[in-house]
Amino acid sequence: MGEIRIAMQSLKMSVRSRLQYRLDSFVATLAVFVRESANIIVIYLALLKFDKINGWNVNEMLFLFSILFLTYAIVVALFADLRQFSDTIRDGRFDRLMVRPRGLLFQLILNNADVLATVGHGTLGILLFVFSAGRVGIQWDLPTILYYVCAIVGGVLMQGGMFIIFSALCFYFIETGSIREIFYWNMRKFAGYPISIYNKVIQTIMIYVVPFAFVNYFPAQYLLRKDDMALYHESYMYIAPLVGVVVYVIAYLFWRISVKRYTSTGN
Repeated sequence: MGEIRIAMQSLKMSVRSRLQYRLDSFVATLAVFVRESANIIVIYLALLKFDKINGWNVNEMLFLFSILFLTYAIVVALFADLRQFSDTIRDGRFDRLMVRPRGLLFQLILNNADVLATVGHGTLGILLFVFSAGRVGIQWDLPTILYYVCAIVGGVLMQGGMFIIFSALCFYFIETGSIREIFYWNMRKFAGYPISIYNKVIQTIMIYVVPFAFVNYFPAQYLLRKDDMALYHESYMYIAPLVGVVVYVIAYLFWRISVKRYTSTGN
């Protein structure tokens, strides 16, 4: 209980810090919402003209995007301090964390939560879900709702685990921005569309290397049962929430091993 209380206090302080200048916070949140909405509007208008992308209609595409935005909104609330972890090492802040009587990863999670990005992405994700969920033919019974909730949790853990892995790599290379750009941000852009539209190399990466397909594509397939699922093993739909747990556990173990190599950038 003590750990949870400390985590909640850290989150509370992060929120207060972000909202210190309320007008600026509102404008920044609105900017995030408008920026991401612009991309969705372009896709929506394109689909109105071309009808479908590899069998996915506009409502199904919006549903796919809604999962992506909702999971990322939670990720930046929990793991925001790990997005630019190399800066934490370079400016000496990580050294201060090491002398405190708490776990290092525990101190980073929920610290400096990006409330503005959470609200911006979360609002868009909720709006997309509300708009599309009733138009894609899903029967929302208890098993379906439970699966959806587990898929969201799994998607958050998968992306959080990736942030932890990129942060752990900083103990070896200090700066890992390019690696993160290639293997997270670019793959996240690909994940907004059905992976079946890509060539085999991209599909393999998104399933087995950077498993973004398990964040939204395979969970959406479980709910929608689109024809292109025939290209993949049926079990992927069912194990999608568990993949996030596996990735997070692997990331945590890699962090524990890697942090032992840290000797401070000042040495």
